[in-house]
Parts: sequence; C-alpha cells; structure tokens
Amino acid sequence: MATMNNSVLDRASEPETAANNSNLDSLPKPQVIYRCKKCQRLVASAENIVSHERGKGEQCFKWKKRSGDPFEREPAECSSIFVEPMKWMQTVQEGFVGEKLQCMGCKARLGSFNWAGMQCNCGTWVNPAFQLHKSRLDECLI
Repeated sequence: MATMNNSVLDRASEPETAANNSNLDSLPKPQVIYRCKKCQRLVASAENIVSHERGKGEQCFKWKKRSGDPFEREPAECSSIFVEPMKWMQTVQEGFVGEKLQCMGCKARLGSFNWAGMQCNCGTWVNPAFQLHKSRLDECLI
C-alpha cells in the first residue's frame, strides 16, 4: 500500500513540473543588440546579422596569410559579425563599392564593407559583406 501512495504522489507532482516547464518556455528570450564601444550608440541587433557557415580556418587562406602551424586544431571563433546594409551606413548610401564603416555618433571605425565580398577570419567568404568588428562593439542583452 505504501508503493501505491508513493506512485499517486509522484503523479500528483507531474502536472506541477509540466506547468513549471511551460512557464520557462513562455518567458521571452533575451535579445542581443550591438552598440558602439566608444559612444554606446545602437549599431545593430540580432535581426540584422547575416549568418554564415564556419570555414576551415587557415586552410582557406592564401599560403602567405597562414601562420605556418600545419597542426592547427580548430579554426578561431569569428572576430566579426556580418550584417545587412543599414541606414546609418553613410558610405553605402553614397554608392561606394567598398569602404570603412564609421559610427554615426563618434565617427569611430566599426568595420568595413565590400559589395564584392570579404573573407571572415574563420575562412568563409561572405558576399556582399558588411563587417563589424566585435572588438569595437559592446554586445548587450535586452
């Protein structure tokens, strides 16, 4: 009879656990935004990011650009993010093919763009490329 009571108690607590899990699923996930490190102006959000498949690292680069370590374990994490063209990118609006991207607030260099494409440090080519360097941005969760 003790086993029957324990199984009844176990079943009674299952709906509570399911309810707790559904509450966790309904919470909004934090959204990532990127701000200029110098003046904190909003530069991009997660919706603007153009994802790319990770390349094979240095194997994708010309021989002269390689470090010379033939036993490299894994390609480095991408040091930049690629975004879609946005209104604040003045040089894009002016019709240039490739140029530096500057913050609208403080004129700090945030990255560069090229309509013909650029190679990420992971080895993948991104066409067209609007590259923002992570070292010049603050990643914020909202």
